[in-house]
Amino acid sequence: MKIIIAGAGDVGFHLAKLLSFESQDIYLIDTDSEKLEYASNHIDVITKKGDATSIKLLKEVHIEKADIFLAVTESQNTNFTIAILAKKLGAKKTIARISNHEFTQNSEIDFTEIGIDSMISPGELAANEIKMLLNQSAFNDTIEFENGTLNILGSTLEYNSPLIGLTVQEARERFSTIDFITIAIKPENRYETIIPRGNSIYSANDQIYFSAPKESIKSLYKLMGKTQFGVKDVMILGGSKIGVKAARNLCENNFNIKLVELNKTRAFEVAEKIPNALVIKGDGRNVELLEEENIAQMDAFVAVTGDSETNIMSCLVAKSKGVKKTIALVENMDYINISQTIGIDTLINKKLLAASAIFKHVRKGEVLKLANLHNVDAEVLEFLVKENSKVTKNLVKDIKITKKAVFGGVIRNGVAMMTFGDFQIKAGDKAVVFCLPEAIHKVEKLFN
Repeated sequence: MKIIIAGAGDVGFHLAKLLSFESQDIYLIDTDSEKLEYASNHIDVITKKGDATSIKLLKEVHIEKADIFLAVTESQNTNFTIAILAKKLGAKKTIARISNHEFTQNSEIDFTEIGIDSMISPGELAANEIKMLLNQSAFNDTIEFENGTLNILGSTLEYNSPLIGLTVQEARERFSTIDFITIAIKPENRYETIIPRGNSIYSANDQIYFSAPKESIKSLYKLMGKTQFGVKDVMILGGSKIGVKAARNLCENNFNIKLVELNKTRAFEVAEKIPNALVIKGDGRNVELLEEENIAQMDAFVAVTGDSETNIMSCLVAKSKGVKKTIALVENMDYINISQTIGIDTLINKKLLAASAIFKHVRKGEVLKLANLHNVDAEVLEFLVKENSKVTKNLVKDIKITKKAVFGGVIRNGVAMMTFGDFQIKAGDKAVVFCLPEAIHKVEKLFN
């Protein structure tokens, strides 16, 4: 498969990195020679310096042979232009990264007619992620499948958790009445992610990821040593597009929203757009202002300004004032793995969310959904199981799945089922798999 990526920024580089684990023919185009040099030194791609809006350059990389063309530069207008040109010049499928989420919600215009097959809005993805995280308050990572029928949930293990000291197998036997699968363990103060086996041991402060049906979530709170609490009062720092979208989403779901915006003009604009939210003009970095606005009474604090450091520091202030749930938007993808260490519940990165959303379009097999976990460098994929695929030939315990991946359950006829050793996966099932990036292509072969 030939894939051409226009834009060697964080989104483009992350996509190229994920694809480089496979034998893909990947081209990376950018005007920045330093970004291209960094990419070529770290991943197996062909780099091309130049302006991707140049028809001559597109012809030089043989755009007519491209199976997929990804326009993921920082500029929405540039991405539109490149995607349209690529389609007209013969690219089979085009995907554009956009900043205006109205385009993804517009049903009056068929963008495929002008050459854009799919559009991804990082801001919209981030706003939706915030809403989902607040709905599962005690967990710092949440992925829902089929509207919550099956869930991936992540959080740190408290000292009072009944799991501490047990092996995964012992926990499975002791809590056999609860449907759950432990799909990943990230030990405290360590970067590597462990795909657990039966003899893996739970320890306090480990970041644990479970797969579980909706009915088991309440029981998982007890297993984690956490107390379930509802989120109703939320303070949002930053009236950016993401802040506005998140506030609107939450107001529609009956949350009480206070939004703090520094710019006076922008604050008035936001107040007009979201009449159900209380918009405060002020500097969210000012601790006195936060105290005056009763930050200690908030259930959650969400920082989505354009400055990562401001978001991180304000969330730490909120945490020190007793706010139970904190979420910070960060631009630097290197920050993603440190939320567990610094005390913020969840760090989200819109570029990483965009890359995962786009990555789904280039997967082999029937990939229904692909999502990333915030604290680990791993992917969660949902496959539609086809007739005669390899996963249907044996019981789960006899399927030769790589040690860098694990089955997280299936959804069959709208019902979530756990994929323990004696389970038989069938055609038509929607199977969820957790795997490290380098194992994705091996997992895909099981579903072909």
